[in-house]
Amino acid sequence: MAGEDIEREVDRLIDERPGRELLHVPYDESAVQVHDRIWRSAGPTASYLVDCGRERMIVNCGMGFEAPHHLHLFSKVHDGPTRYIITTQGHVDHVGGVSQFREPGTLYVAHENNPRCQADDKRIASFRAATALTWFPKLPRMIGELVERYPDARPVQDIPTPDVTFDTRMRLQAGDLAVELIHCTGGETIDSLVVWIPELRTAIVSNLFGPLFPHFPNFNTLRGDLYRLPVPYMENVDRVRALGVETLVTGRHLPIVGAELIDACLARMRGAVEHIHEQTLAMINQHKSPYEIMGSVSLPPELRVGQGYGKIEWAARTIFEAYTGWFQRRSTAELYSADPADAAAALAGLLETDKALGLARERLDSGDAPTAIRIAEAVLANQESREAMQVMLDAHEALLETGDESFWESGWLRAQIERLRKALSSPDEAADERR
Repeated sequence: MAGEDIEREVDRLIDERPGRELLHVPYDESAVQVHDRIWRSAGPTASYLVDCGRERMIVNCGMGFEAPHHLHLFSKVHDGPTRYIITTQGHVDHVGGVSQFREPGTLYVAHENNPRCQADDKRIASFRAATALTWFPKLPRMIGELVERYPDARPVQDIPTPDVTFDTRMRLQAGDLAVELIHCTGGETIDSLVVWIPELRTAIVSNLFGPLFPHFPNFNTLRGDLYRLPVPYMENVDRVRALGVETLVTGRHLPIVGAELIDACLARMRGAVEHIHEQTLAMINQHKSPYEIMGSVSLPPELRVGQGYGKIEWAARTIFEAYTGWFQRRSTAELYSADPADAAAALAGLLETDKALGLARERLDSGDAPTAIRIAEAVLANQESREAMQVMLDAHEALLETGDESFWESGWLRAQIERLRKALSSPDEAADERR
């Protein structure tokens, strides 16, 4: 295929995989064959069964409440025995169902950083639980439906300990298939790995490059997580490109097939990350503020990638803080516990409400919805105001209309819009909103 045709195929993949679709979790009703010897059971992150002849290998197990469903679908394809369980990273949607796939003789294999990754997640488990519903509001219903569907299962969220760990690379013999596990520093987690099956020319990368492929990576998730960094990300791309992959199996959607197309996607993503990294560093050295940098970074047309998962301006902010720290050197007050919102509220309290909200409306009408939100928030810190709440609602709706591509952005905006509408419909809740 000619170079221009390949690039058009990359664009097609970007356009066919919008970020807003990640808000909807697609469970398969029967295992989907994605390769001659690989089947998928979809979820927030898909679980995969690899046919190894007389044995099977499971790659990622979903969360505890999902595992009975994955297990049920896979049993109709290949009922085992399960020789190996592999998790490509230690997040809860990969490891939670491990215990339900274990059998006598099964070995759970993960990178040696897997226990550390799970420990990091556990440290902020309460925080994560509180933020999850912002982006997955249907999660309680999903759990209820799957628990009801498999009443004999015990869907406990596992915190598994690997039976076997490795450092850089590890070779396994899974039935009649040779498998290589390759550690990739700088993935979504510190224990990220690729499952490489040379005979099949297939790499199961899951969410190594993010669940949307080929979209820009999310170096700092809005739900809260450790920073992910661009240089290790680019090294991961190089590792996978060097394999000569012909089938790339990701955490969402069907695999990408064809060595040329896969390499073109990876090259595009690497180029985009490198461009934003270098552009941000140049502006850091020009003493630009993080907000100036966020507003200035851009990609040339030939490096266009989707921004349905990560956004280039968020990447710029993460790069700024990763290299220079949280102190922006703009105000001495940054060094102390004084909340900037308190100063804004104090100043807003000196203004007539109509004038303050008039200024907020002017900003909103000019396309500056974020500043309109800040002004309205300052007003609400001093008093109950339906007008200020309406400005907030209108500003969030304007942002959603113009920024709906990103899963994280649209999920947050939708949750805030629902909260604001609810508060405006109830005087009591409007008062609670102010408090």
